[in-house]
Amino acid sequence: MTEEEKIFAGKMFDPRKPELKELKHRAHIACQRYNAMDEYDPRRQEVMRQILGRVGKVFYFQGPVQLNYGCHTFIGENFFANFNLTVMDDGPVWIGDNVCFGPNVSLMATSHPLLAQERMGLDGQGHTVMAEYAPAIHIGNQVWIASNVVVTAGVQIGDNAVIGAGSVVTKDIPAGYLAYGNPCRPVRPITAQDSKRELILPEDLDYFSFS
Repeated sequence: MTEEEKIFAGKMFDPRKPELKELKHRAHIACQRYNAMDEYDPRRQEVMRQILGRVGKVFYFQGPVQLNYGCHTFIGENFFANFNLTVMDDGPVWIGDNVCFGPNVSLMATSHPLLAQERMGLDGQGHTVMAEYAPAIHIGNQVWIASNVVVTAGVQIGDNAVIGAGSVVTKDIPAGYLAYGNPCRPVRPITAQDSKRELILPEDLDYFSFS
């Protein structure tokens, strides 16, 4: 079993093995290119499309963005990410349709053993051996993750959920809930009473109907 196959099988792997370092290097170089390009450069989207595992026709990363593997991130249609998105996609990261992220969001699909003797050491040749496992992150459709949120490995966020600013999401969040805090907890269902329709000018009603 290759190191990458171990990742998708949910087994322990060594992120310092050459095959994984090469995948990460490719993604890091692409992120450097993307972040250095003008935000109106039409070639910018193609740089990101080439390294992601999957992405819809319509998407936008404001940048800067940092993806650890890129090829382990799978994004649906109509995605938006604001400044400073970090995706540690050592494990798979699944993102649905019509998802938007605020600034400084971090998706951390990675973990290490708590026992020090299982986590890191040196082999007989003096090379570092590091143990890692990487439970997937699943983010549903129509999810809004506000600024400065951290989502940890193994978390599932249901459709239509909203994660409040500054949250650290360590447990699953049910669909249709407003959730926030550290640790993040579901606070209440989102209902029709949360509508802000009264803020829409009459001449903009047709325009915002697409939302």
